[in-house]
Amino acid sequence: MFKQTKGESLHPSETSAPEPRSQPVRSAGERPASLGPSISLTGNLTGSEDLIIEGSVEGEIMVRDHMVTISESGSVKADIYGRSICVEGKVDGNLVGDEQVVIRRSGRVRGNVTAPRVNLENGAKFKGSIDMQPGSSNSGKKTDQPGQPTSKAPAKAEASGSAASKPTPRTTAATPQTA
Repeated sequence: MFKQTKGESLHPSETSAPEPRSQPVRSAGERPASLGPSISLTGNLTGSEDLIIEGSVEGEIMVRDHMVTISESGSVKADIYGRSICVEGKVDGNLVGDEQVVIRRSGRVRGNVTAPRVNLENGAKFKGSIDMQPGSSNSGKKTDQPGQPTSKAPAKAEASGSAASKPTPRTTAATPQTA
């Protein structure tokens, strides 16, 4: 029915299609550690490789220099520390990413997020605060410049479906300020 032309390959692994979004980005040849769907762990989890959680974890997850992925079947009641964190399942705890935190549309997070880059996909459930300037509030001194938004007030959000993308109308009138 279909004929292969010269230079085309019938093997999908040889095409340049992008990787599925749910898979963590990693170097060729490296396989992440995985906690399967039937695994339940209580306690502190540490490691020095990428980690995929499909089961349940309660305690603390510390994988600072690597990626942590909570799959759709994963359920975590723990603070998570990693280079990059991707949530597709359920997390009840704080997320601290050195590079980024991504909450996919299937993700459910109840806790605070601290990372320089945060991505909430449309449909993701999130309740907590977001700090995208980690380290700026550690000293306890006010470092905000006039005219700049304050970094002391964390962004509180509850994202759900398209409601998060609707603008809120302003009803206050601007009044001139005197110095």
